[in-house]
Amino acid sequence: MLSLIIWIPLVAGLIAAMAPQRFAAWIAGSGAVATLALVVVVLIGFDPGGGMQYVTDVTWIPGLGVDYNLGIDGLSIFLVLLTAVAWVPAIAFTASRGTERPGLYFLMLLAGETATLGAFLSQDLLLFVLFFDLMIVPFYFLFGIFGNDREGVTASSATLKMIVFTLIGSLLMLVGAIALAVISADGGALTFNMAELTARGLPSGSQNWIFWLFAAAFLVKMPAFPLHGWMPDAYRAAPLPALAVFSAVLSKVGAYGFLRVVLPMMPDATELFQTTMLILGLASIIYGSVMAFTKTDLRLILGFSSIAQLGFITAGIFALNTSGGEGALLQMINHGVIVVPAFLIVALIAERFGSEDIQGMGGLAKKAPVFAVVFLIVTMATLAIPGSPNFIGEFFIVNGLFQTNVAIAIIATSGMAFSAFYALRMYQRTMHNPLPDGADSREISVRDGLVIVPMVLITVVLAFCPQLIIHGSEPAVDTVVALSNVEAAK
Repeated sequence: MLSLIIWIPLVAGLIAAMAPQRFAAWIAGSGAVATLALVVVVLIGFDPGGGMQYVTDVTWIPGLGVDYNLGIDGLSIFLVLLTAVAWVPAIAFTASRGTERPGLYFLMLLAGETATLGAFLSQDLLLFVLFFDLMIVPFYFLFGIFGNDREGVTASSATLKMIVFTLIGSLLMLVGAIALAVISADGGALTFNMAELTARGLPSGSQNWIFWLFAAAFLVKMPAFPLHGWMPDAYRAAPLPALAVFSAVLSKVGAYGFLRVVLPMMPDATELFQTTMLILGLASIIYGSVMAFTKTDLRLILGFSSIAQLGFITAGIFALNTSGGEGALLQMINHGVIVVPAFLIVALIAERFGSEDIQGMGGLAKKAPVFAVVFLIVTMATLAIPGSPNFIGEFFIVNGLFQTNVAIAIIATSGMAFSAFYALRMYQRTMHNPLPDGADSREISVRDGLVIVPMVLITVVLAFCPQLIIHGSEPAVDTVVALSNVEAAK
C-alpha cells in the first residue's frame, strides 16, 4: 500500500509526459487524486496506538545493510495526508490556466510528490536521505524552467542558489548518516534501519558532531534563520502553484527529520544543544515576522511569515516535552493547509492587478465579497487569531516552552503579535482602500472556488476539531519525546 502511494504520482507524471499535451493535466490530476484516495484508505485503517504500520521491509543492498523499508505512524500519517491533499489543488490550478510544456511540468511536479512521500514513509535512514535529496531536483527544474525573471533576479540564478544551499546540507546529512551507521555498528553488522539505530545508540561525543550534520540539512530545507539565504530569490522566481506545495510540504520534511532522526537517535546531543536550537527557533520567529512586515511583495510576505512559523515549530520540537512536540506537529499541518490557498490567492490577486506588490493595490473587495471573505479566513488563520488552527498549534508550543524556558516563551509570544501586523496589512492593502486605475475587481470564479475553497474549509475544520490531528499523533509524539528524555538521562 505504501509503495503504491509513493510511486503512483511518478508513474502518472511519466504517462502525462508521454501522452498528448491536451491530456497531460487530466492524467496528472488523476494520479494525484488516486494517491489521495489511497492515503485516505490508510488513514481509515490507521491505529493511533499501533506503532509502525503498513510496514514494507525488503532487502535492497545487503552488503551495506540498506533496506527498502517503509512504514507509517503518528509522526508521519498526517504529513503524508497533507502532501496528498496539497498536490491536488496545485495541479488543478495549473490545469485551469495552462502552462507551456505541460507534460514536463506535471512530470516534475508529480516527481516532487513521490520524493516527498518517500521521505515521510522511509524507515531506513539511507533511503530517507535518498528521497530527501531527490525532493529538490524536480523543483529545481520547475523553478528554473517555468519560473519568471523578476526585477533583480533571474529564475536560473535563483534556482542555482537554492540547489547549492540545499545540496550542501544534503551532502552533510549523507556523511552524518553513514557515520551514524558505522559508529553504531561498533564492528558488528552494518544497518541503516531507523529503529535498530535508535536501539543501538551512539557515544555522546559522536552524537555531538553528527547532530550538526543533520541539523544543517534540516535547517536549510525548512528554511530557518540564518540558513535561509536561498529563499527570497527562489520564492520570487517560482511558479505560484509549485511554490504553494513547496512551501506547504517540503519545508516540513526538515522539521519532521528532527522528530524522526535527531531526537530519538541523538538524545544526548539534543539535550546539550537544546538551548541553542531554541534560540535559533526564536531568531527565526522574530526575524521572519519583522521581515514579513517590511516587505511589499506578497510572495515574500508569505515566505518570511513561513520562516516565523517554522521558528515556532523548531521551538516546539526542542521544548522536549509532549505539549511542545504535539504543537509542533499540529502546526506543521496547520501551516501547510493555510499556505496552499494563500499562494493561490496571490496568483488571483496578481491576475487582477498585474502585480504582486501591495503598494499599488486596493479596493479588490468592492465587487468581490466572496473572494474577500475567503481571503479574510486565510488571513485570520495566518495571524493565529483565537478560533483558528494556528492559534491552537501556537498555544501548545508556547505552553511547552513555558515548561522549558520561561524567557524564551515570553519572547516567542511577540511573534504572535507581529503576525497580526503583517497579515492585516496584507489584507487591508489588497482588499480595502480605493480601487486603482486599471485594476479589475471581480468575484472569484466557480472554477477557482472549487480549487481554493476546499482547502479553506479544511482550515475551518481544523480550527474546531484539532483533536483529529492530536488524537492520531499523540502516542507517537509521546514516544519520541519520552525516548529522547530517557536516553539523555542515561
